[in-house]
Amino acid sequence: MNEKSKNGVSKRVFYWDLRTLRLPKLVEADPRGQEILPILLAHARLLWSDGKIQVPMVAFSPALAEALGTAHRAGQLVRSLEGAERRLSAEGRGLGLADQQSGVLRGARVSRLLVLADDGTERFYRQVEKLLRQQGPRVLALRLDVKAETLGQMLFGPGRRAVLLLLDHKEAVSAVLLALVVNKDGRQKAI
Repeated sequence: MNEKSKNGVSKRVFYWDLRTLRLPKLVEADPRGQEILPILLAHARLLWSDGKIQVPMVAFSPALAEALGTAHRAGQLVRSLEGAERRLSAEGRGLGLADQQSGVLRGARVSRLLVLADDGTERFYRQVEKLLRQQGPRVLALRLDVKAETLGQMLFGPGRRAVLLLLDHKEAVSAVLLALVVNKDGRQKAI
């Protein structure tokens, strides 16, 4: 959990610890928001056998499927590790320039979410860990208890795989995180 990272944008050192991540403001403002961090911490596992960063491993629920489907229909998903790397790199450069011009560093808050299928290769998860270290606290990853075929078919149609999805809008990130909160009967809690 305590992996040291240099965020290429601000050159600040970030120590990977889920307990210190600041969740999106929409999550914090929601009545269910206080339940998210304990859920993430309770399900944290190393991303790969020799990894340093712990990532929450969560069940693939109907509420989570609906939140991902909504994000996909709204055009708020980037598919593939390469696509995520390109998008996050471009955003990072833009954030760095904005910080430089304003003379003020923005706060470190989760605003992007990597959603991972559970059947990637070790090499794939090593690359994801590297991406998380590079992007610092603004990117959180969730590893779903679902195969890439199931995730891909649900979002992109028959025969399609999805090993990694990047949610690149705060609203979509918040909706997916809030979808993790369920009642004891397994249904999503209402507001």
